[in-house]
Amino acid sequence: MLAKEGISTILVVFGFSLLVIFAVSFAPVWLGYVVYPILAVLCGLVLFFFRDPDRNTPDDDSLIISPADGTVVLIQDVKEDEYVGEEVTQVSIFLSPLNVHVNRNPITGLLEYIKYYPGKYLMAWEDHASEMNERAHFGVTHPSGMKMMFKQITGFMARRIVYNLEEGDQLKAGERFGIMKFGSRMDLLLPKKVKINVKIGDKTVAGESIIGKIQ
Repeated sequence: MLAKEGISTILVVFGFSLLVIFAVSFAPVWLGYVVYPILAVLCGLVLFFFRDPDRNTPDDDSLIISPADGTVVLIQDVKEDEYVGEEVTQVSIFLSPLNVHVNRNPITGLLEYIKYYPGKYLMAWEDHASEMNERAHFGVTHPSGMKMMFKQITGFMARRIVYNLEEGDQLKAGERFGIMKFGSRMDLLLPKKVKINVKIGDKTVAGESIIGKIQ
């Protein structure tokens, strides 16, 4: 299955490849032996990047589910004044270009807050990426009343954030909500009542891995 957000990019790459193939058909035969494998690899890579496998999300609304495939690169305490309004635990997940980049809701609840910030393109694993890079912030209230925030953050290669959410939406943990193109980072800002279930270096799977549990 392919991510719908990647269809336009896939069509552009395949269209470009067909034009190049047409042009090379008029060139010396040896040139085709060079160009055709390159185009095949290019088309294969774009299909690989926009893959969107199904996931089996645990049926437990007290769980915080990973919103992204990747590696946990940072766990720290920070003060969150934008939406949650208290000290939280920040869990940051870095997505390499080889990871699935489709994002999924980390929690069930009411989406009360969305804010988009234009910004820079620092390496996504840098601490200041969450403050300076292009990003989108989402504030959610769980049915228990607990508030949490998650963030899509671009990296050096990722140059576009896509999300299909609006304030007032009712979110369901594990459902798809967007994509970050070509390497990026996802931050979760979780209140202290959430018991963190991961450590730095852990690999995560969007929609399946358990980041934490509401106590």
